[in-house]
Amino acid sequence: MEEQVILVDEEDVPKGQMDKMEAHEKGLLHRAFSVFIFNSKLELLLQQRAMSKYHSRGLWTNTCCSHPRIGESNMQAAKRRLMEEMGMDCELNYLFKFAYRATFENGLTEHEIDHVFFGMSDKLPVINREEVEAFKYVDLDTLAQDIALNPDAYTPWLRICLNDVIAHASTAQIKNGHTA
Repeated sequence: MEEQVILVDEEDVPKGQMDKMEAHEKGLLHRAFSVFIFNSKLELLLQQRAMSKYHSRGLWTNTCCSHPRIGESNMQAAKRRLMEEMGMDCELNYLFKFAYRATFENGLTEHEIDHVFFGMSDKLPVINREEVEAFKYVDLDTLAQDIALNPDAYTPWLRICLNDVIAHASTAQIKNGHTA
């Protein structure tokens, strides 16, 4: 059975479910999440999406992202996917959400309300090669500069939410080694 996504309205109220590919073909609004893991140097762990992904293949993005399953909380889904993609487990904290719409070269559309989680870990990832091509750590200033110079090397959702990520990462809590 094809993976299902949770369809939502603009207020993030569930309105049903649909096969993931069908929702992306029709550009319907659905729930998603993005995880941002920082190390003790406050460098963000980025992943390069696998070349086999159905969109944004080979692009650099946040630590991991996906869609919660039916009956799964956003937090449960974020922890599950962090382990599935990056082989990592750490405490996650919910920080904010944002909505975006992006159409890709293959005609698919991501139209999501994306829930953002931060975590801190100095553990190295053990990447799932079916999901992740490579990884690297980068400080946020360097990342912002590179996105400005090479926007097509990064996923749309990372480019869209980066300013909010930087604002949250500069708070006293994360500077002191905490994400909440």
